[in-house]
Amino acid sequence: MKKYILTGLLSIAAFGFSATAQVKTSAQEVATPELAEKRELLKKQLIANYLGMKNSLVLSDEKKTAAFAKEFSNSLTLFKFKKLTLEEMNIATVARQSIKALADSITVAPSINEQRKLMEKLSTQFWANIEKYIPANTVLYQQRCPMMGTTWVSDEKKIANPYYPKNMLTCGEVIAEK
Repeated sequence: MKKYILTGLLSIAAFGFSATAQVKTSAQEVATPELAEKRELLKKQLIANYLGMKNSLVLSDEKKTAAFAKEFSNSLTLFKFKKLTLEEMNIATVARQSIKALADSITVAPSINEQRKLMEKLSTQFWANIEKYIPANTVLYQQRCPMMGTTWVSDEKKIANPYYPKNMLTCGEVIAEK
């Protein structure tokens, strides 16, 4: 009789554990698409803010460049890396901090020329880490002004040089695509 009671209790406990595991799995599956969607939206915002900085520099608009740099920095703060080893996470975090510091410096830069110098550094570092930030179904281009060696990221092949828009607006070439 004790065997039957013990077996019955173990069966009930096992069933309860199994049901709990299934509920957790189901809850995780339900949350995953929402989290993935939120992450994609954040990636899109990040790219849009970078492109806003770049395009504002093309227009020589110091205030808009600073505003986009601030939003870019805020987006970076919210961004969380996924599926990285501990070593990769450390490298990505250090790179993100450096890119964020450059964006923060652009927001307080005293002139458009200083913003452009900082953007050169930011663009190089951002491109080196672009795979972590690029949204699905998005193509980005790394472009370079061959005369000056400066690079930037664009969402189109058409050249609009953010560093020398008055004298060399169309000076540049696509050097990479992701």
